[in-house]
Amino acid sequence: MDIAYIGLGKMGHNMVLRMREKGHRIHAYDPDPVARQRAEDAGIEVYPSLVTLIHRIAGQKTVWLMVPYTVVESILEEIVPLLAKGDTVIEAGNSPFRETMRRADELSHQGIHLLDVGISGGPGGARGGACAMVGGSPSVYEQYEGLFRDITTENGYLYAGKSGAGHFVKMVHNGIEYGMMQAIAEGFDVLRRSEFDIPLTDVARLFNHGSVIESRLIGWLTSGFEAYGEDLAGITGRASASGEGAWTVETAHELRVPIKVIEDAVNARTKSQEKPSFQGQVLSVMRNQFGGHAV
Repeated sequence: MDIAYIGLGKMGHNMVLRMREKGHRIHAYDPDPVARQRAEDAGIEVYPSLVTLIHRIAGQKTVWLMVPYTVVESILEEIVPLLAKGDTVIEAGNSPFRETMRRADELSHQGIHLLDVGISGGPGGARGGACAMVGGSPSVYEQYEGLFRDITTENGYLYAGKSGAGHFVKMVHNGIEYGMMQAIAEGFDVLRRSEFDIPLTDVARLFNHGSVIESRLIGWLTSGFEAYGEDLAGITGRASASGEGAWTVETAHELRVPIKVIEDAVNARTKSQEKPSFQGQVLSVMRNQFGGHAV
């Protein structure tokens, strides 16, 4: 496929490299000239503006957005007038699912398709094979199933349902992630404060060899301890949040679903802004290891 790809950050850069390796022709744009230069140095066709990018694709257009959800609306406002009936926008910005549903409806009146895609796996997954959750029209999804297969790990993609379902599943995924990370942070804080001289790095490494809680999160914590020491020197105790955890809590309340673990995990991150802690450091170092987030 010829793909107009918008967003060359940590995720986007790695994903376009994978797409190219799978035989797709990528035409890319990012507002950051440094990101554009990095992609160009890697052999990606890069364009200086959204207009030149969209005009570069002849015939039916496929536009992939890999940008923060906060700028999706402004990008759509700029590119939609350049699109035509039958074109497809693939939105991988983890937008609030109701916003996605609204956008899909609005675009459909112009004959433009929208597929919403939740991507998990961080920059490493974007390069080596991610996990993708897709929402939108089933017939449009079928047209792009090969593309989703190309960017994901084996058995790593799913058609989740109508427009908004992909972002909804990703939102809940991130809510679950909050709860799992908080449990790990609390457990290792208990280990650290005990009367025993417990080697936290060794425990983390051990837990990832056959234990019930073996996981990629534990693996990333191990890497964090190895990189920064068991006191996580230099890592902030103010754990940041991207928003999906809070959205999960709000949606659960609307659905009258009890969600204590995830809600407590979201609140813990909020409290850590005023009261930094070792638990906040554990959360921060895991976020750094899997997502490259600044800490």
